[in-house]
Amino acid sequence: MPDWSERYEAIIGLEVHAELKTESKAFCGCSTAFGAEPNTHVCPVCLGLPGVLPVLNRKVIEYTMKAALALNCEIASFSKFDRKNYYYPDLPKNYQISQYDLPLASHGYLTIQVDGQPRRIGIRRVHMEEDAGKLVHVTGPDGREYSLVDYNRTGVPLMEIVSESDIRTPEEARAYLEKLKAILEYTEVSDCKMEEGSLRCDVNVSVRRRGQKEFGTKTELKNMNSFRAVQRALQYEIQRQIEVLEEGGEIVQETRMWDEAKGVTASMRGKEEAQDYRYFPEPDLVPLVIDREWVESVRRELPELPDARRERLIKEYGLPPYDAGVITSSKALAEFFDATVALYPNPKVVSNWIMGEFLRLLNAHGLEVRQAQVTPQGLAELLRLQDQGTISGKIAKAVFEEMFTTGKAPGQIVKEKGLVQISDPQVIEGIVKEVVANNPAVVEDYLSGKEKALAFLVGQVMKQTKGKANPGLVNQILRETLARSK
Repeated sequence: MPDWSERYEAIIGLEVHAELKTESKAFCGCSTAFGAEPNTHVCPVCLGLPGVLPVLNRKVIEYTMKAALALNCEIASFSKFDRKNYYYPDLPKNYQISQYDLPLASHGYLTIQVDGQPRRIGIRRVHMEEDAGKLVHVTGPDGREYSLVDYNRTGVPLMEIVSESDIRTPEEARAYLEKLKAILEYTEVSDCKMEEGSLRCDVNVSVRRRGQKEFGTKTELKNMNSFRAVQRALQYEIQRQIEVLEEGGEIVQETRMWDEAKGVTASMRGKEEAQDYRYFPEPDLVPLVIDREWVESVRRELPELPDARRERLIKEYGLPPYDAGVITSSKALAEFFDATVALYPNPKVVSNWIMGEFLRLLNAHGLEVRQAQVTPQGLAELLRLQDQGTISGKIAKAVFEEMFTTGKAPGQIVKEKGLVQISDPQVIEGIVKEVVANNPAVVEDYLSGKEKALAFLVGQVMKQTKGKANPGLVNQILRETLARSK
């Protein structure tokens, strides 16, 4: 695949829809709980039946304002809701209540790290809107395919965060999304569960020759629900657009879908423009007038955000910037770290375990921090067992994996599996003598100066003790025994 990076650059903007963590919907009292029986969380308001009027949920404003302030946005003192008109089977009103020309917040930014350097990505606007329902496509007993509609999600409050077109690579897009997700988690305005659709992303992407001022024609990639999908889709789409231009073709402004299985984007439909939606002010909701006192009261509720927490971990615990960046990349991970350090005050050892074994197992099992069964108490106990010499470092990793999958305490696992470290010099000396006697050629190699031969002999002792021998004692006794063999 040709490398076009010296001749072309991509222009990327992201539109992220985050479901707000309110208990009731945006304009009625229906529950927003996920996973309920279809069409059990509905009422005349969210179904858009004639004669009903929406009533705005105050929490929707506060949560959106909180996120916008965390994204360094300006909060408008006057904003309004609009009707975005379009037909879709899961949109019973044939319009969506959204915000158009006067959004709640704008002119913000967040900072990502690119090659170790900070880079600011602009936030064009943050506005509120309601979600649509959900179509479920099924095949009946007779083999016919048909669609069902679940309106439980209709009216669930969304916050749309639109970036400026400041992103230049798929890797930057992923870093932006990871940082944005972390900020939303820290502010607790959304649970950001991508697997449940509470965080979704649309991507606008175009390419232009380097040095060219005008943007190229953009395409839109819709509704991607994983960061990996966004990155892969962008890599494909940028390459596709460049190849079209190189062959003398033109990019068509359109909406495309990402096929994860095939690894390609494909045309869905022509791209709608704002005029296609025939926006007009929502007549059933009065404009929003927000005073400065309300804004400042919400600002005072902002928690310690990822960047501030990262700096604290560096200053307070002496963590390397890389460690602090990884630990603070999610609120749950940062809280796990803080809770463990409170019980086992050796921050660097704790960060090593979290960045190593903990993240390795989370990735391998496809789990979030909150889904893991291991606890800060369990990790702290494990580290103390290792310090006390009860278990070796190798055994500690095996115990941690068992803790991760079963939730058992490390002491219980060590006891049940008989994993207590062998630290009796006489026991180890007996095994060492046996290993030395059974491997005369390797012993000869070591005595002739081949230091690496020692590692083989250590491995044999560890093998016979099933990894339970104290490695330090094994090394010491082996060297002493071999020295006496000269």
